Amino acid sequence: MPPAKSLRTCPNGHQYYKSSDCPTCPQCEAEARPPDGFLAAFSAPARRALQSLGIDTPGKLSKYTQKEIMSLHGMGPASLPKMKAALQEKGLDFKKP
Repeated sequence: MPPAKSLRTCPNGHQYYKSSDCPTCPQCEAEARPPDGFLAAFSAPARRALQSLGIDTPGKLSKYTQKEIMSLHGMGPASLPKMKAALQEKGLDFKKP
C-alpha cells in the first residue's frame, strides 16, 4: 500500500499533497521552468542537477564528462539524448575522461 499523501505548504504559500519526503513544491517548480532555451528541455530534477553545478548552456555542459553528469542526483537516462543533441547542435561534446 502506497504511503498516504500529506498536505504541505511551501514558503511561498502554495499548498500541495505529497507522499514522499521530497520538499519540492510542484507549483514553484512549474513557475521556475524556463519557457525556452537549453534548460527548458529537461525535467525539474535534471534541471536542478545541472543548475547545482552552474550549468545553463551547452558550453558549460561540455566542461564535464558524461559520467560526471549522469552521476548527479536527479539526472535520469531520458536526459542524456537531450544533452547530446544540445551539445551536437553547438558542435560540442562531453569532456573526454
